[in-house]
Amino acid sequence: MRIISLLPSATEIAYALGLEEHIVGVTHECDYPPQVKAKPVVVRSTIDTPSLHPAEIDAAVSQRLKDGKSLYQVDENMLRELSPDIILTQDLCQVCAPSGDEIARVLKVLPHPPHVVWLTPTCLNDIFESIVHVGKETGTADEATQLVTALRKRVDAVANKRSVLQSPPRVFCMEWLTPPFTSGHWMPELVELVGGVDGLAPKGKPSMRIAWEQIVEYAPEVLILNPCGFDLRGTVNQAHLLTAHPGWSDLPAVQTGRVYAVDANSYFARPGPRVVDGLELLASLIQPKQFDWLGPSDAYQSLSVDDIATPSSVS
Repeated sequence: MRIISLLPSATEIAYALGLEEHIVGVTHECDYPPQVKAKPVVVRSTIDTPSLHPAEIDAAVSQRLKDGKSLYQVDENMLRELSPDIILTQDLCQVCAPSGDEIARVLKVLPHPPHVVWLTPTCLNDIFESIVHVGKETGTADEATQLVTALRKRVDAVANKRSVLQSPPRVFCMEWLTPPFTSGHWMPELVELVGGVDGLAPKGKPSMRIAWEQIVEYAPEVLILNPCGFDLRGTVNQAHLLTAHPGWSDLPAVQTGRVYAVDANSYFARPGPRVVDGLELLASLIQPKQFDWLGPSDAYQSLSVDDIATPSSVS
């Protein structure tokens, strides 16, 4: 069995199911677990995101999508050489990985079309179903069932331990800082599971651009900075951009020191097993009296007014 993963979360799922030796190709964004970096890369971004300002990234992505162009370049020669039996991919977000028509074009270059496993989770249960689906398609159904059972137990443990507050804290998870975007799909559900409410983001729906004035009016008491595609260092180094917005310093979250930068790539952006780690991280940030974060120290950073005022780095 030869598997190519065109989606970082699918790669993480495959590794969690013990399929490492069967994975023959991945994307440039697949970086967990660390040993995956030794695998051949068959997909790269067409946008040089490390060199661009967040607003420039947003503009470049929007323009390419408007022009009907792909955000990804597939190495067709390598794909033919690797000759996969299974391709793991998604049809949920054009920004996250090759999808739809792009996959159809990919299949045309292969002499023996592989089986394509589509993953399109929009909520926490869908993420668990994706794991089960990959398990069934790769002969690891038992491993998938065991993994999902363990993950569900951790979710239940959080839900059972949280304090049910008469007035849940107003939380805003910011999936892009400039222009501002809400967090989509499973993120509002995670906030709700730990006893908060993200009143700006409907559960199960894609992230969307939002006017800064709406954020000011909402007056979040907890602000989570989780820009898609960035780790903690990248998030912290963007935080100063928010100070240019009128009313920034008046936000309750800013005034009470409850602004947190997080490693979005590891814990929130990828619908795989580590989303449950993200749930536990959110619990520690939203209800710190009830939950301790026992994971890596580089998962998040509390940002003071001074931290946010100028470009910084992880402390």
